[in-house]
Amino acid sequence: MAMIDVLQETIDYMEKHLLEPISMDEIARKANVSPFHFQRLFSVLTDMSVGDYLRKRRLTLAAQELVSSNLKIIDIAFKYHYETPEAFTKAFRKQHGFTPSDVRKGFGKLNAYSRLTIQVNLKGADPMRYRVVERDEFQVIGTKRTFSLKNDQNTKEIPTMWSERSKDGTIAKLAQLNDGQIKGLLGVCIDNQVNTSLQEVEYWIAVDSTTDESSEFEKLILPASTWGVFEVHGPAPTSIPKVWRKIFSEWLPSNPYEHAETPELEVYLDEDVFKENAYAEIWIPLK
Repeated sequence: MAMIDVLQETIDYMEKHLLEPISMDEIARKANVSPFHFQRLFSVLTDMSVGDYLRKRRLTLAAQELVSSNLKIIDIAFKYHYETPEAFTKAFRKQHGFTPSDVRKGFGKLNAYSRLTIQVNLKGADPMRYRVVERDEFQVIGTKRTFSLKNDQNTKEIPTMWSERSKDGTIAKLAQLNDGQIKGLLGVCIDNQVNTSLQEVEYWIAVDSTTDESSEFEKLILPASTWGVFEVHGPAPTSIPKVWRKIFSEWLPSNPYEHAETPELEVYLDEDVFKENAYAEIWIPLK
């Protein structure tokens, strides 16, 4: 339950500083985790990024001021961190469907986003199938890229990376080198905890492999860990996010574990991840 409590406290902190140029580093420090892990937790539980939440809340408050005050539109734009009236109008129209001038004249309806309150579901009506695995350090080999966490670049571009590596034959070559304990393709997320100001995540498409000779692929040693291994049934694009949400909102709050903040794995065990009976796993390092 502690992590959920910290998340709520951090949301309260964000709300308190909505009128200030708050950074992702500041928000993550408040939660005592890295920017990557805070953004992952936040987006899994709320279906939006931290940036989306801040923008929606600021534009909600800006709309309220347009209706209830005599402040100039340009002053409201600056107050809510828009550098120009044009940028403010564009963002405002995207959220509310009308321009600030329209709203001030009494036209249109507003889309208001309320302050978030995190609730945890501990009913357990829908059981989660998982196992706890102890593994010594092991090697994976694969190809990697670094993605920015800003504007959700990582979630938008990682699927493109999978598509490209499938088309150029990389995934087929990796599958032939898969001789380790985990029989499947791995998506490995590695948080940049050395320099959090970069707001980047390193992502690997890899396999569990003991091979020592590969001129084409890089090697990565995953540390000895206690792993929570969660079953995922169904098409990966929809089923995996659902299981991530249940892990953070139900399983972790009701078990004596925390995320160890070392690399985590998504394991794809079927060649066709889109089929109705596809099977995958989420491996979370635990402490």
